[in-house]
Amino acid sequence: MKTEEIRTAYLQYFASHGHSIQPSSSLIPAGDPTLLFVNAGMVQFKDVFLGTEKRPYNRATTCQKSLRIAGKHNDLENVGRTARHHTFFEMLGNFSFGDYFKKEAIRFAWEFITDVLKLQKDRLWITVFEEDDEAEKLWYSETDLLKGRVLRCGKEDNFWAMGETGPCGPCTEIHYYLGDNVEGQSEAEFRIGDGTYIEIWNLVFMQYNRNPKGELTPLPKPSVDTGMGLERVAAVKQGVRSNYDIDLLRRIIAVAESLSGKTYDGRDYTARDPEKDKQYGYDVAMRVIADHSRSAAMLISDGVNPSSDGRGYVLRRLIRRACRHGRVLGLKKPFLYEVSKEVVAAMGTAYPELIENQQKIEKILKGEEEKFLQTLDTGIEVLNKEIALVQERSSKVLPGSVAFLLHDTYGFPLDLTEDLSRHYGLTLDLDGFTQAMEEQRERSRTARASDTELVLQRAVKPVPTRFVGYEFEEYESQVIGLFDSSGELKVGKEGSEVIVLTEETPFYGESGGQVGDTGRITSNSATLDVIDTQKVGQETIAHICRVIDGEVKLGERVRLSIDATRRQKIRVNHSATHLLHLALREVLGDHVKQAGSRVSENLLRFDFSHFEPISDTQTEEIELIVNQQIQANADIVTQLMDLEEAKRSGAMALFGEKYGAKVRVVHIGGKSKELCGGTHAKRSGDLGLFTILSEGSISSGVRRIEATSGLAAFQAIQKKKELLSTISAMLKTPERDLSEKVEKLLEQQKEMEKEVQRLGQSARKKASGDLLEKAITLSDGTKVLATKMENVDSKQLREVADDLRNRLGNSCLALASVSEGKVVLLTAVSESLTKKYHAGQLIQEMGKILGTRGGGKADLAQAGGGDPNKLDEALSRFEEVLRG
Repeated sequence: MKTEEIRTAYLQYFASHGHSIQPSSSLIPAGDPTLLFVNAGMVQFKDVFLGTEKRPYNRATTCQKSLRIAGKHNDLENVGRTARHHTFFEMLGNFSFGDYFKKEAIRFAWEFITDVLKLQKDRLWITVFEEDDEAEKLWYSETDLLKGRVLRCGKEDNFWAMGETGPCGPCTEIHYYLGDNVEGQSEAEFRIGDGTYIEIWNLVFMQYNRNPKGELTPLPKPSVDTGMGLERVAAVKQGVRSNYDIDLLRRIIAVAESLSGKTYDGRDYTARDPEKDKQYGYDVAMRVIADHSRSAAMLISDGVNPSSDGRGYVLRRLIRRACRHGRVLGLKKPFLYEVSKEVVAAMGTAYPELIENQQKIEKILKGEEEKFLQTLDTGIEVLNKEIALVQERSSKVLPGSVAFLLHDTYGFPLDLTEDLSRHYGLTLDLDGFTQAMEEQRERSRTARASDTELVLQRAVKPVPTRFVGYEFEEYESQVIGLFDSSGELKVGKEGSEVIVLTEETPFYGESGGQVGDTGRITSNSATLDVIDTQKVGQETIAHICRVIDGEVKLGERVRLSIDATRRQKIRVNHSATHLLHLALREVLGDHVKQAGSRVSENLLRFDFSHFEPISDTQTEEIELIVNQQIQANADIVTQLMDLEEAKRSGAMALFGEKYGAKVRVVHIGGKSKELCGGTHAKRSGDLGLFTILSEGSISSGVRRIEATSGLAAFQAIQKKKELLSTISAMLKTPERDLSEKVEKLLEQQKEMEKEVQRLGQSARKKASGDLLEKAITLSDGTKVLATKMENVDSKQLREVADDLRNRLGNSCLALASVSEGKVVLLTAVSESLTKKYHAGQLIQEMGKILGTRGGGKADLAQAGGGDPNKLDEALSRFEEVLRG
């Protein structure tokens, strides 16, 4: 069976047993800040397992895109070196939400494996949680499994959890024997764990929810979550020893073979040195490229763009690792975008978002490859120089600070630094690298810990809230939850900040890009300012409040009143984003898709996929289309529809957004139709006016427009008029002639700058001539100069340094100046001396005295800041180091 046939057979089998086939969710978890990526099939059903979300079905089956590259589930370093590790993989799953449990799950699994896939029964082994007597009995009573084939295992192997928190429970795993001696199978051989017996399916009996303290509480209804890796079962069914040899991945590897002219062998997965065994190196490289190309294409199709942090950094790292392995194959030009074409061809039927985003995938990959290939060449040059210096010192260790410099300054992957170091017989000081990275990681951890949504999820026990804000601006309800950041409360006292949950609310919880409402909550005993409203999970709306008078109590009746004036401004800006989306697609093309938004009372921000700046003419056309729609004063109509019906009607949906079975469809005029749960104006004319404030790039292939509507748009235009009037008065020129006047002034400024530069260069040349006399000569003939200069910036210091090195010959320089109370420092070493002296290390030595941090190359380094009073001491230290 081909991989595609196995995927189809699985879904059809469970559909025939009452399971609803659900599409794979995006790799980006919707509304779940506890996960960076979807790493298991059950993630999209997490709230269903927790009992905070209801679906119109209680059995489901999926083939879920999954990525394991961060946190507990991180397989990155093993990719390509083992037979079954991937970053991206497909997870087949069947789920029961309080319907069937262990008995039926075991029976379904056995029937599919033995009757549909027709795997050999005498090669199958089962593991169960060591305390789960029931599961062991069911395997023997519900199937014809061979006696003695159920083994007990501990919590580490047979107790499953999605992450540190969330749904979890005991599990039972199905294993398949890959060896040749079928008669010689045994428990002892199984427990060796050498890969002869491989796990192909995990049945999780979801019984508990684990909180941040590690405490387990029973779920509302015991449920079933299973996961079978499609690549693994395909390898078993196709009779190959490695996942990389299944039909799907071999198609992608074949492209790498064709592009490189190298041949894939792939028979041996024994760890070896790729520098000494070229064929092994080629095989690892091709497997990494096959894996990472799938991950990258899937992430980009789900809306992730390369960046320097978060998910974007993971994508960038994957692309760069693939590029680096391309070098092993001799691929020195962008190639990954070519490989992605085969990924789309091989997987586009199962995941149509790949086909929809193919152009975007190729453009982003090619652009990112081109950028990295430039930094790769620069980084290798720097690393080679550093390795030469280490070898001169007869050392065998490359400092961790060098690896950090390459990583931080040049975007150079740590594994590449390790590989090149190993090639020269050096080891890398990983502790030093880790220490240098710790400060950055700590900042990241702090930022994540302060994430409002994450704090809410940890503090608030989710309960369904009925949102009545489409119809009401005030509403009376009961307080059913009261919390602060540490947990549950019974009373919220005056002056405190609390989180209030009610049965119903007119307050909109921040979601879909629309900010949360503000307003007031009042009762007979208290008055609370609602300073923000957030959603927790899919169904809980949390009011973040400050108690300004009295005490609020759990269980009391309260009146909830939104700030109606602010809500109306938010409404018109939200409707404006829909019209902006329409206009962008009309002007720029159908490839434009929303990549994020934020709608507040003063501003709307709209991110969208596009690969080049928008011209002034296009901006004017976009504004015109939106304002024409406003002038039409069309009704803004909202319909509640079935999700599939809404999609068939042509309503635009955001891929990766989590929608329920029923969705709200917002129509504006005859053209704009989108799925949206936010609040909107009643007519397009309510928007009054629309204007774009700014447009620019935020990442590769994604641009951002900031705009506003209504009175704020009028005020923005008024400010522009006032500014124009002020400039006209300052230049004593009519507004109609300002453009010509400014052009003349700019030409005059350019001429003056050239004259100032010429005079400055002349003065600095004279100054450098005066400095020549201060240079001292070392015993080896090296000229050394360490001195201060007055009123010189860093650029001018470099010009003086270049002139001095040319005139002094073999020299080492330390030039410094003080500007606005801060030190500007530069060290320079002649190219012929860089094997002996290193400008970056010299400036670090001076920085120990000044209290500065700086660095650079062997021939030039810079630093800034520090204590000006210690500058003379630092300059003296420079000379001392060189004198030895």
